[in-house]
Amino acid sequence: MTKLTTRLKGAVAVGLICASPALATDVEVLHWWTSGGEAAALNVLKADLNGQGVGWQDMPIAGGGGSDAMTVLRARVTAGDPPTAVQMLGFAIQDWASEGALADLSALATEQGWDDVVPAALQGFSKNDGKWVAAPVNVHSTNWVWANTALMAELGITQPANWGEFVAAMQKVKDAGHVALAHGGQAWQDATVFDSMVMGVGGPEFYKTAFIDLDPDALGSANMVEAFKRMETLRGFVDDNFSGRDWNLASAMVANGEALFQIMGDWAKGEFVNAGQTAGVEFQCFRVPGTEGTVTFNSDQFAMFKVGDEGAMAAQMTMASAVMSPVFQVAFNTVKGSVPSRTDISDEAFDACGKLGMAQLSEASASGKLFGSMAHGHANNPSVQNAMYDVITGHFNGEYDAETAAAELVTAVELAQ
Repeated sequence: MTKLTTRLKGAVAVGLICASPALATDVEVLHWWTSGGEAAALNVLKADLNGQGVGWQDMPIAGGGGSDAMTVLRARVTAGDPPTAVQMLGFAIQDWASEGALADLSALATEQGWDDVVPAALQGFSKNDGKWVAAPVNVHSTNWVWANTALMAELGITQPANWGEFVAAMQKVKDAGHVALAHGGQAWQDATVFDSMVMGVGGPEFYKTAFIDLDPDALGSANMVEAFKRMETLRGFVDDNFSGRDWNLASAMVANGEALFQIMGDWAKGEFVNAGQTAGVEFQCFRVPGTEGTVTFNSDQFAMFKVGDEGAMAAQMTMASAVMSPVFQVAFNTVKGSVPSRTDISDEAFDACGKLGMAQLSEASASGKLFGSMAHGHANNPSVQNAMYDVITGHFNGEYDAETAAAELVTAVELAQ
């Protein structure tokens, strides 16, 4: 327990004594961390809170992208019964804050100096109208390739330096009778891969113009057509059973040597770690070829919904403080695969991929090449994101050719705005 959380616990205890002798000290937490690695990371937070006398009512909603969880959340809020804490991403936080549904964490943030240690790019989602409304747990970056070390060695494959070498490596794997690219056929997974294709083809300025500014000329451009063509190339290296596969099962294919590569955010690393593997030994990590020097990110954050019970409010503040504790941020992120949301934390406890991720995040932030991920709700609002999902996954499943897909993307975004 940190000094900060100890102080907060004492303050909470005084508040409870003054308010009522029988106030609740539980948090009901809605989240979608249900894979093995994610569950292991979540247990770190549960144990931290239990040590502070705060109980945990678990409300897991399976589905890596979180869309199912948001549907359940909407139903709960509409019924007048919101959970006390909810895992959220990006613009979803802003949407709920704009509705006046989220608790104000600003007093705690000021006491603990969050403004000084959380990167500005994250604060853009953690704050609404100048008020802290969410506590960032981590920073995930999404433009990673994960690879099986033994299979690379067996086939004589080295880390690809560019898109052409990446395609050549996948062809070599396919020719050898292995799955070249482990992938799950779900809309958010397709979009995660597409994020990197767009960045790799057009670079950071194009990515910003297309996915953040939503410029129709960029969305329908030759660069976007090329990004869709690269998706068609990747589709040729995916096995026949990809449809509906969960992302962690695709990660397991790489871990088990059934496939060589997976393009996925660094939450995938949590699956390798949970399987007892070590970064740089059994598995490798590198940026999607063509995206080096840039980082597309999302950040898991916990938003606290407004509740009337003072005990629940106190428990929320204890949870938010625990989330932001440097000790917890290290313990959680070394298990989860992500990097801390605080910039004042040493990389000493992190493995090779964690150290690389922390260094590259810092470099990208300093150079202006840190961008919110379209696929993970950090580039545009949910309605636009879902409209893009429909086109991207439709194309990946053969509904459109690349030229048609780019035109459909322009139309879909226009209608969603």
